[in-house]
Amino acid sequence: QVQLVESGGGLVQAGGSLRLSCAASGRTFSGNTMGWFRQTPEKEREFVAAIGWSGGSTYYADFVKGRFTISRDNARNTAILQMNSLKPEETAVYYCAAALAPTFGSSLYNPLTYNYWGQGTQVTVSA
Repeated sequence: QVQLVESGGGLVQAGGSLRLSCAASGRTFSGNTMGWFRQTPEKEREFVAAIGWSGGSTYYADFVKGRFTISRDNARNTAILQMNSLKPEETAVYYCAAALAPTFGSSLYNPLTYNYWGQGTQVTVSA
């Protein structure tokens, strides 16, 4: 029932910034925990950030703390990942995901927790 459509990926130089957007179906958006993951052919899907139902609780992988910011606007049915100070090793396909069930603790980091996924958007960071 929930459809996620991502945008905002592209090519950026090391140290630059990108803002990824996730447009979601509105009916259940406010009830979803939203997460961002990234994936390369060499790695499994990797947790980046998540935001709780209320928008007041945010969670970040250690390697992005202080550089990335996740936010959501339930009225606009969007979730945002602002990425600053990007590094070449962060080149990947970035995915937006939604979890319908309550999500706690380490479950936030597990891709299997999430019920819906966007199509992914390519982020390429050039050295």
